[in-house]
Amino acid sequence: MPIQIFCSVSFSSGKEAPGPFGDVWGSHQRQQQDSSESKEEEKEKEAARKEAREEDLPGDLVAFANSCTLHGASHIFVEGGPGPRQVLWAVAFVLALGAFLCQVGDRVAYYLSYPHVTLLDEVATTELAFPAVTLCNTNAVRLSQLSYPDLLYLAPMLGLDESDDPGVPLAPPGPEAFSGEPFNLHRFYNRSCHRLEDMLLYCSYCGGPCGPHNFSVVFTRYGKCYTFNSGRDGRPLLKTMKGGTGNGLEIMLDIQQDEYLPVWGETDETSFEAGIKVQIHSQDEPPFIDQLGFGVAPGFQTFVACQEQRLIYLPPPWGTCKAVTMDSDFFDSYSITACRIDCETRYLVENCNCRMVHMPGDAPYCTPEQYKECADPALDFLVEKDQEYCVCEMPCNLTRYGKELSMVKIPSKASAKYLAKKFNKSEQYIGENILVLDIFFEVLNYETIEQKKAYEIAGLLGDIGGQMGLFIGASILTVLELFDYAYEVIKHKLCRRGKCQKEAKRSSADKGVALSLDDVKRHNPCESLRGRPAGMTYAANILPHHPARGTFEDFTC
Repeated sequence: MPIQIFCSVSFSSGKEAPGPFGDVWGSHQRQQQDSSESKEEEKEKEAARKEAREEDLPGDLVAFANSCTLHGASHIFVEGGPGPRQVLWAVAFVLALGAFLCQVGDRVAYYLSYPHVTLLDEVATTELAFPAVTLCNTNAVRLSQLSYPDLLYLAPMLGLDESDDPGVPLAPPGPEAFSGEPFNLHRFYNRSCHRLEDMLLYCSYCGGPCGPHNFSVVFTRYGKCYTFNSGRDGRPLLKTMKGGTGNGLEIMLDIQQDEYLPVWGETDETSFEAGIKVQIHSQDEPPFIDQLGFGVAPGFQTFVACQEQRLIYLPPPWGTCKAVTMDSDFFDSYSITACRIDCETRYLVENCNCRMVHMPGDAPYCTPEQYKECADPALDFLVEKDQEYCVCEMPCNLTRYGKELSMVKIPSKASAKYLAKKFNKSEQYIGENILVLDIFFEVLNYETIEQKKAYEIAGLLGDIGGQMGLFIGASILTVLELFDYAYEVIKHKLCRRGKCQKEAKRSSADKGVALSLDDVKRHNPCESLRGRPAGMTYAANILPHHPARGTFEDFTC
């Protein structure tokens, strides 16, 4: 038979005198309270010690200096404060650091100046593409093709007044004079210029014959000109496999001085020279012979030894070149000469509403009056004063041909009679009109002239690393250590308040719930407990005003 034991415990709300069990219960309660208070104090002390350790961890500069790979730091930051030895070490470290920063500043300034060097190299090859050769007679119009209407039409360009007597016999008017069509300067140059078939007496390329069919027509400031090996119209580029005289182009020309126009006045179209103008250029750029050509005089054989030069420039900020594409309706590939011709064409069309004979496009050709009044002055102004309108960037890749010229007299006294008989001319005519031009590669190689960066980022980092190791004994990992330490200090300073608040909330959440006597009285579980049968058990719960009841309620009742 189970034995049931009932006990009654009373709670005192005032200063009531203790009963016979009051001293025992009170002393036991005080012991439990003292024990819990001592545990709380120990927890608070442990939290304080932990917080102090966290505060000292990032702030312990001495410990960091002893573990850091920065030379000299462990001798400056020591326990016990600075002394004379530490001061000397600090002075030495500051001097070394200053020298290091001066060297770094000098290297950075040198890098930001973007220096470059030019490398020269010669590359041997088994074959080379022969360049384009453009030649023009310095006289644009043959006298035998000039009629009186033509003379009146060209008078403004030739400096001739209409009332002046030309003083030379003129040709009869051609069909154009009666066609009713207005004069066209392009058509006039095309029919009245020096024809290559009449000028070319002999042509040879690499020992084989050549002729007018190897030349293409091109118009320049000299009128109608001719280009050898232009690569246009589907013609393959000629190549040479040997260097030296006889392995290039050799031509004999008759400049036809008896067809030269008299000089009636000085204009931009007037020529005082006798001979031909020659320009050696690549097939990718148009001829600009009036400014870039060299002269060949009659009565001489001129030898031109060439060498191909491939130039590679650097873009800004190391150089001045620009990788540009030709934004033009007239030229496919970019070059300085193509850019200048394109720019001059646009300038004349905008200011004179016409273009010169050598300019591309579909604008009408300028008349001789427009040449004199607008076109020639506009080009002179553009070249001399208006430097901002035509800005042609240097391409980053360029091919040009270096030249060395030498001459010998032709004909000799021994050959004068033979040449006069061969071409059915007088000896005087041969000496005044015949010239020989020999163009060849000096050696079968090409020259590369390349701009290179003199100081790149790898060199800058290498110099900084070397100076860093020399003066302060550091490396890139040392810099990372300093950043890591600074990060820890800043993170601790910024997060310290937030961490303390979180710990305070955590410690308050860990504390138990304290019940007062009033809470127990308000709960009043005893009234409902009287009707319960003996031995009934309840779920353990000590929270006040909770619906579930347990042994604590039985104990209080």
